[in-house]
Amino acid sequence: MEDYLFNSAAGLKFNIYQVIQEITEFINLDKERTYKLIIGTDSDLNVNKKTADFVTAIVIQRVGNGGRYFWRHVKFFPVYNLHNRILQEVLFSLEVAKNTLLVLKNSNGPEFQLEIHIDVGENGETKSMAQELIGIIRANNFEPKIKPDSYAASKVADRHL
Repeated sequence: MEDYLFNSAAGLKFNIYQVIQEITEFINLDKERTYKLIIGTDSDLNVNKKTADFVTAIVIQRVGNGGRYFWRHVKFFPVYNLHNRILQEVLFSLEVAKNTLLVLKNSNGPEFQLEIHIDVGENGETKSMAQELIGIIRANNFEPKIKPDSYAASKVADRHL
């Protein structure tokens, strides 16, 4: 995870420790507000249909008053089917969530709610996977959100594919 660099909306590159520092500084600007740390991944199958591009977004939301986000791009292979690809999205989100929490725990960071957004919903091709993926996220002690409430995956990460 430390090998991956995250991009900011402004085009700057950060390692995970610098992302945490940016998040902490953002929260410290207004400690009276409520914050959500949201992680979501989206993917796109490449033309050869054997690899996929994955984008994971870390969003810090000052509830009711904006936020910031960071994203990383990973090429992953092989990807055999839609189920495998969506499961890999969840695994990337869990990896980032666990590593982010580990860094924050060691730094006595600020308080926030943490959500993992999954790019599945109650309709469409992925509806049969929703409960399985929600279960995986809950089993890891995180709060899952699916479409239409999974904007970190379906909007923020998707924007950078």
